[in-house]
Amino acid sequence: MNAIYQGVVRHERPGKHRLRYRVFMLALDLDALPTRLRLFAHNRFDLLSLHDRDHANRNNTPIKPQIETKLREVGIAWSGGRIVLLTMPRLFNYVFNPLSVYFCYRPNGALAAIVHEVSNTFGERGFYALAATRSENGVVLQRCAKDFFVSPFLEMDLSYEFRIIPPGEQASIAMIVRRGENIALTASFAGARAALTDANILRAWAAHPLMTLKVIAGIHWEALKMWLKGVRYLGRRGGSKADQPSIAS
Repeated sequence: MNAIYQGVVRHERPGKHRLRYRVFMLALDLDALPTRLRLFAHNRFDLLSLHDRDHANRNNTPIKPQIETKLREVGIAWSGGRIVLLTMPRLFNYVFNPLSVYFCYRPNGALAAIVHEVSNTFGERGFYALAATRSENGVVLQRCAKDFFVSPFLEMDLSYEFRIIPPGEQASIAMIVRRGENIALTASFAGARAALTDANILRAWAAHPLMTLKVIAGIHWEALKMWLKGVRYLGRRGGSKADQPSIAS
């Protein structure tokens, strides 16, 4: 199941601002992380790496049991199975992940839930643990209220819709932020699968040598451009709800 997905991130605020940039993400089976790659490592330095403390509760304990706990806390029945993490890895020991996604499968292979791990530039993290059912076309649709501060350009009294194609030959994550019936923001990633090999890691890095730095720099650059365009700046809290990390169902 371990794979690399090269694709495109898109953001659009209707009538106000849009952006597009290329990135790659890794899909990692938390029970079967790669151990024989020269350019990928778990909990140690390498060209690409996954560190447990970059995810979930930010400690050095394994990620999977922490995600299983989050499922149970919101009442999602869980009796074990694979959990596949779709995320941007550390690149030369640096990472910033606006969104990491955990695909939680039952022992029979059916998708039970998806956990969305959202990070902001203030070092905070929130979780949306949601039951998942695939439609006939294979797309997973999920909805929840926003209750975690992300952007000073978006108020808190909003809702999220997720439209997801779980990792296969393609992977796609689209998040539609709604202000009532209107769309405030659409953010998405869509990528094509390649085997997670040293050769493919090297190709992805060559195409995106400063990817993780580009992501965090791009967030601040795009924020400046939105401010110059006159997009309303709401400040640190962005609305009436408390901006604390949470679990939503």
